Amino acid sequence: MSYATAHLPREKVLRDPVHNYIYVQHQVILDLINTREFQRLRRIKQLGTASLVFHGAEHTRFAHCLGVYEITRRICDNFQRNYPTQTPGDGGWDDRERLTALCAALLHDIGHGPYSHTFEHIFHTNHEAITVAILTSPETEVNQVLRKVSPTFPAEVASVIQKTYPNPQVVQMISSQIDADRMDYLLRDAYFTGTQYGAYDLTRILRVMRPYQGGIAFAMNGMHAVEDYIMSRFQMYQQVYFHPVSRAMEVILDHLLARANQLYQTGQSNESFTPHLLLPFFNHEFNLQDYLNLDDGVLTTYFTHWRQSPDEILADLAHRFLDRKPLKSAVYSEETQSLLAPLREMIRSVGFNTDYYTATDTSYDLPYDDSYDPKMEHPLTQIELQQPDGSLAELSTVSDLVNALRGKFTGDQRFFFPKEMLNPGDNAPELFQPIYNDFGRYIQNNQLIQPKEH
Repeated sequence: MSYATAHLPREKVLRDPVHNYIYVQHQVILDLINTREFQRLRRIKQLGTASLVFHGAEHTRFAHCLGVYEITRRICDNFQRNYPTQTPGDGGWDDRERLTALCAALLHDIGHGPYSHTFEHIFHTNHEAITVAILTSPETEVNQVLRKVSPTFPAEVASVIQKTYPNPQVVQMISSQIDADRMDYLLRDAYFTGTQYGAYDLTRILRVMRPYQGGIAFAMNGMHAVEDYIMSRFQMYQQVYFHPVSRAMEVILDHLLARANQLYQTGQSNESFTPHLLLPFFNHEFNLQDYLNLDDGVLTTYFTHWRQSPDEILADLAHRFLDRKPLKSAVYSEETQSLLAPLREMIRSVGFNTDYYTATDTSYDLPYDDSYDPKMEHPLTQIELQQPDGSLAELSTVSDLVNALRGKFTGDQRFFFPKEMLNPGDNAPELFQPIYNDFGRYIQNNQLIQPKEH
């Protein structure tokens, strides 16, 4: 028996609060889980700063990747049992694709860094590109495991992540508008944040999935389960992923790393507070090993150290992040955008450096996109419903609910500023009190109104 087809003598199960059991049946999957690079994901939170809003959201990329693997395993089981290929090109499932799909599912997020999206913004990294590097670099344990399957297997798995793998069924399992990745993170994030509206009927969706020549479709009688999934995703973005306090803490995190970088670049960094593991990123010359040395705990250790920094801005931003002192925010529009300059001037006039204590953030999501364009760099495939006669119908053409959401971006634009501008406290110099009063009136009178935040 070859390594590629080697099954464990007895399948292993991992307890999971979302899927109950995660079944590991292949030796290669167990070996990948035990690699150094995959174990690092235990130390990276799935939702980053959202855990500072939803205190239960302490789950990790490790657990999410296992969940995506498990959903993909169930899809493969369903396809092999009910829709196996009979003749080449008939659109059925060829189970020889299983191991590629399972490995891509397990490893799809292995390139995420600490507080991944903020880290990417500051240091211009790309987690998908780093995922591909981890899969294909001979220096990683992951690559060494994959190469035991075949010399070309690492590149095959990487091509699924890159969406260039020739079988669209495998690609759409991992990356589409309704894929194993999204199906797991919606349920997992809903569970750990305690937000019930993020739940949907996973069992029904898996039951109505079926392969066809162009990828994956869903039985027409499963349309309502798919609608429920679309609405769950819509609600999670509005209520969790775009939560204003989570975004405020991301702004602080962004500015904290930017300040440390600025001090280093200008020679103002105190040697005793130098973050040595971050220097390759400050110098824009990091390698894969430098990247893999980082996780949430490494950054948190530096933040704790920076509390005592002689640089007041760095120390204050570290305090605000570690002790959860979010910035306040106000929604603005094209009509009120011109007000931001005078607001920034007021903030500057009371002593805040506006480079580090103000920000704008635009967060929008497209709940459903029916405008598939294969020429796009990363096209999103449409969700196809399959009639009993085998014909296909794009979801929004038969669902009034999804049609109402298609092509409509939802979200907002926010201006972030120090909470002290609205609540200066007893220690605020009396000289500045008129500025604080003017700021508050500006916010209210020009309808830059703050929704209730927690």
